[in-house]
Amino acid sequence: MARFLKIFLLLSLFGAISAVGISYAFYKSVEDKIPTVEEMRATELQVPLRIYTLDGKLIEEFGEKRRTPISYEQIPAMLEGAVLAAEDSNFYGHPGVDIMGLARSALQILTTGHIVGGGSTITMQVARNYFLTFEQTFVRKFTEIIIALKMEQELSKQEILELYMNKIYLGKSSYGFQAAAQVYYNTTLDKLNLAQIAMIAGLPKAPSSFNPINRPSRALIRRNWILQRMLFLGMINKDSYEEAVAAPITAKNYGIQSEVSADYVAEMVRAELFQTFGKALYEEGMSVYTTIDSRLQESANDAILFGLSSYDERHGYRGSDETRPDLVEASLEEQVKELKKFSKVGKWQSALVLSTEEKTAEIRLDNGERAELSWNAMKWAKPFIDNDQQGAKPKSVQDILVKGDIVRVKPDSKLGWKLSQIPLAQSALISLNSKNGAIQSLVGGLNFSHNKFNRVTQSKRQPGSSFKPFIYSSAISSGYSAASIINDAPVVFNDPNLASAWRPTNDGGKFYGPTRIRQALYRSQNIVSVRLLDEMGVRPTLEFLRRFGFDPQELPNNLSLSLGSANLSPLQIATGYAVLSNGGFQVKPYIIDKVLGRDGEELYRSRPITVCERCTPLELEEETEESLASALFDTDEGVQTLPVAPQVLDPEVDYIVYDMMRDVIKYGTGRRARVLKRDDIAGKTGTTNDGRDAWFSGFNGDVVTTVWSGFDNSQPLGRGEWGGSVSLPTWIEYMRDALANTEPSYIDKPSSLVTVRIDPKTGDRAQPGQKDAIFEVFREENVPEMKLASTQTGTISSDNAGINEIIEAKEEPILEELF
Repeated sequence: MARFLKIFLLLSLFGAISAVGISYAFYKSVEDKIPTVEEMRATELQVPLRIYTLDGKLIEEFGEKRRTPISYEQIPAMLEGAVLAAEDSNFYGHPGVDIMGLARSALQILTTGHIVGGGSTITMQVARNYFLTFEQTFVRKFTEIIIALKMEQELSKQEILELYMNKIYLGKSSYGFQAAAQVYYNTTLDKLNLAQIAMIAGLPKAPSSFNPINRPSRALIRRNWILQRMLFLGMINKDSYEEAVAAPITAKNYGIQSEVSADYVAEMVRAELFQTFGKALYEEGMSVYTTIDSRLQESANDAILFGLSSYDERHGYRGSDETRPDLVEASLEEQVKELKKFSKVGKWQSALVLSTEEKTAEIRLDNGERAELSWNAMKWAKPFIDNDQQGAKPKSVQDILVKGDIVRVKPDSKLGWKLSQIPLAQSALISLNSKNGAIQSLVGGLNFSHNKFNRVTQSKRQPGSSFKPFIYSSAISSGYSAASIINDAPVVFNDPNLASAWRPTNDGGKFYGPTRIRQALYRSQNIVSVRLLDEMGVRPTLEFLRRFGFDPQELPNNLSLSLGSANLSPLQIATGYAVLSNGGFQVKPYIIDKVLGRDGEELYRSRPITVCERCTPLELEEETEESLASALFDTDEGVQTLPVAPQVLDPEVDYIVYDMMRDVIKYGTGRRARVLKRDDIAGKTGTTNDGRDAWFSGFNGDVVTTVWSGFDNSQPLGRGEWGGSVSLPTWIEYMRDALANTEPSYIDKPSSLVTVRIDPKTGDRAQPGQKDAIFEVFREENVPEMKLASTQTGTISSDNAGINEIIEAKEEPILEELF
């Protein structure tokens, strides 16, 4: 017996020494993986990039991991109890490892021969999630234990639980319980009830197997087990338990819930920031505040859909998206499921035709509701043949719809729901604060999920006549006046920069003869623009156009420039119009206002080039180029130093062009905009050959908005479609909201300008008492002489007296067919 005991003791001693040696060897092998105290405390969570509007509404979130970190103090007591009941009820009693749990795990190893799950405390789970991989190896398990023990020595239980609550994966790309509350219940943790808390507390064990969306029955079992554990541990009473167990599953996949639809904006911002931050952009928890106004952005979205659907309906009905007669008798759940497969566009819904009568149709909406389509909601639907022609008017509902059709309907204030269809044409809108270039709203196309091509920034199309104001600005700057006469008559140009002789024409083939420049602009007469450019010279004009931000290298070096043959983006056109809007200053469009770090520290703040009207120039002891180009501005956040926008256009020239462009609204191709009842707005339509591009750009003294419409493949928009019929309605719809409750904002009229009476036919000073005389505004050096004809001798004398008569110009419209 003594010998046996001696051998046993020796073996035990050897085993103990071996265990220590093996443990030490294991420790040395994993020593590099064990974090220091500083690393534990400084551990940063991967938090996605979030992009907001200027007024703080969420646009988009970028990053694989949705996470919203919270502090321990923000963890609801009921959630803490549920998590401990589910994962580690002895959390506050153990030193980081659970001996009994490890013993069970060891027994599993002996019986199965390999590592299996189980036995992990919350501390060990934190160690694994923060510092290790999920591989099932002895080394990883040993390292996990060592790190857990060290964490318990260096961190408080509250700090460890906070790390756990923010790090753990809970399915559907959500990391941390706050993110899970948003993803599954579209709310925050403090607003969850007991049943919902128990449901997400059951996710850490197996986020896929116990997911309430994918596996509702298994999730329900797991939830109720946790509730039972909480009752057993005295965390809740029986009444609360019974109420929670009886509660139905209310979880849904809410994912990221954008508050404003601005996908094209989000992608622009992401792409711009990626150039600076790289992949870290998606993990560092940055918050980006854009210049976008949430109200105006929603107005822009609605305006684009309004304009495109109005155009689309004029060209006929292309039929249903699909016909599924089998769905008519299917269950409500099946009907809704199939309808939701069709992509969403704005506030429109997909709908199933349940039945048809002669003048009505009953439909099922994709939200599950039933609705009725009246005849007035469908009678527009002539059969589409092509963009130039449609079939006969329908006489009954059966000519349009059949039972089982899946169609699109849009809300209508008078009709309830109106039959519609997804437009095939595209449109884009950009609206700028013309004083500093801040982009207030931007829509790059009908639907970002269909096509991510941003037509505001990436599409280069011919602007047509909407480019003419820049040519006219050059003319006024070169000595022409709004009363200058240009002969609108057939002409042939042998421009060496053109392939052959060129015979420009006006839209509709009309010629007006001698025409004042003002009339030519609001009538959009092509011949006058071409003759003007020919007289001024292409090269000097190209250099002048730099003032509007255009690169002469990107513009055609021939007379077609006068008709807008350059390939330019809506952003470039809007930037040029901003010069006309703000009194002649060049600003630079921008969309990022500021970037904040995860802790709210400011990483970037925009310093936009700003029009200096009531600012204070910097007074520095030593003048530098930078100080001379900067000034102090009063902003919403106090006085700020900003770069001053350079004046590139003479204020006199700018005002005269603005005044002529107001007549485009009053009498010309933009007269539909008179519905806004605003005297301060000015603008210009643009239509290219065969109606392939339709534009309208307009502004007042504060805001400029450009709208382009057309097909991506440049096919014609169809007979009778122009900038004034396709893009102007979109502009009006948007500007109605953009200008609502705002005071008129005119371009300031320089006191040096002179207003005199002229002969509307010749542009000369009017004769005394001339009844058809009109008023025109001039730069002082361009005031025309008065030509007085002597009835006795036939001689002509000149008189420049009376030019101090300064009153606002008024002109009666010449009612011609306008294009």
